[in-house]
Amino acid sequence: MPLQFFRYGVSGAANMVFDWVLYFVVYNFVLRHQMLHLGFITMSSHIAALALTFPVSFMTGFLLQKYVTFSASYLRGHVQLRRYLLVVIINLGLNYAGLKFFVEIAHFYPTPSKMLTTIITTLFSYFAQKKFTFKTASLSLNKESNH
Repeated sequence: MPLQFFRYGVSGAANMVFDWVLYFVVYNFVLRHQMLHLGFITMSSHIAALALTFPVSFMTGFLLQKYVTFSASYLRGHVQLRRYLLVVIINLGLNYAGLKFFVEIAHFYPTPSKMLTTIITTLFSYFAQKKFTFKTASLSLNKESNH
């Protein structure tokens, strides 16, 4: 097994478990399974928990991937952060759709639904992060590093 793949697995799993625990705590103890009324919009508790936990798991995930898994990337940090954000936004959309499907259509419990959705999106994320966000070799090295 390549060291990079191992590091991705370990750091990704650590961040995923952290995200699951954080989601569980927010959903069960902060929101207490109640709708979140913000005045201009009302969010279901499982979606509100996702919105509240996202910024935290985003930053921990980026830092782990940048400094543990893909530390050999030649891209500048701000480029990596923007690209990471793009991949994460796609994953956020996939998570939203997954939660809507599993909780509201399939009638699964929210926390296991979040876990299942996360596992599905992990496949997309690994390849996107490796080939796009944290590139390590390219013919256009100078062009990419200046962005």
